[in-house]
Amino acid sequence: MSRLFRNVEGGQLFPHGSVVCIGAFDGLHLGHRALVRHAVSRARALGVAAVAVAFEPLPREYFAQGEPPPRLTLARDKVAMLRELGVDAIGLLRFDARMAAMQAEDFVEQLLVHRLSAREVWIGPEFCFGNRRKGDLALLQAMGRERGFSAGEIEPVDLHGERISSTRIRQLLRAGDFRHAGDLLGRPYTIGGRVVRGRQLGRTLGFPTANLRFPKTPALSGIYATWVHGVFDQPWPSVSSFGTRPTVDGVEPLLEAHLFDFQGDLYGRHIDVEFVAKLRDEEKFQDLAALTDQMHRDAEQARHILSEHRLRATA
Repeated sequence: MSRLFRNVEGGQLFPHGSVVCIGAFDGLHLGHRALVRHAVSRARALGVAAVAVAFEPLPREYFAQGEPPPRLTLARDKVAMLRELGVDAIGLLRFDARMAAMQAEDFVEQLLVHRLSAREVWIGPEFCFGNRRKGDLALLQAMGRERGFSAGEIEPVDLHGERISSTRIRQLLRAGDFRHAGDLLGRPYTIGGRVVRGRQLGRTLGFPTANLRFPKTPALSGIYATWVHGVFDQPWPSVSSFGTRPTVDGVEPLLEAHLFDFQGDLYGRHIDVEFVAKLRDEEKFQDLAALTDQMHRDAEQARHILSEHRLRATA
């Protein structure tokens, strides 16, 4: 399993050298994957470790004024996907006041040179780092000539002439365009986690749910037709609510998936919820009876959409 470290400072991790890629990697879309795969390929060619460096929280979250910006991927999912891409180590660096104040030169010296013994450093287009974002490709290349590493930037990744970015994917998710978002991600958009106990209100209304917490600002909210993965060999049809549950005065974002025609205990199980289509926005109902009536309509609509979705997939 890939090694995980959280700090810039510390002992030397790879005395024989490494190839490092750096980015926010929110969503790990096709552009991010191209960067990571390139770093892994170069590391294998040189016979050294491949290291992916990211930040938690994201810098844009740390510097946000008011409500944090929406997030595509939680840290645990980002780590899991980076491991699947074959990196040998992941630096999930704590982005705090100390990190925000760190000069770009110090970041290079302490992390890339001392800790990781970098032989090559790769970044995405226009990536910047360090205090006041003064670290860029030119600085990496200048310091690399002095410290014995090379630095490069991969070409922008386009799909059908469209630039792939996390910002664009967030826009598509908010608009409910999951097919387009999935194309840019390179996979369907899913949210995963371990099922936790909720207030069990859904059970009393005849709609028991598997609940996943999302302790960040989500990139979407509303009611959705979804597939649940991880319960059976095949994805299971479901209708899901993702939001703060205003009818019952909820606060924390919660993903609640009602699996159709399923009976069983999923508490503690890891599942992944795949978003297929948006049914409606989240809204506050006058009472629980009105909410329950709408839930029945949502379930019927979701069943129809998922049936059509399955037919298209097998056609």
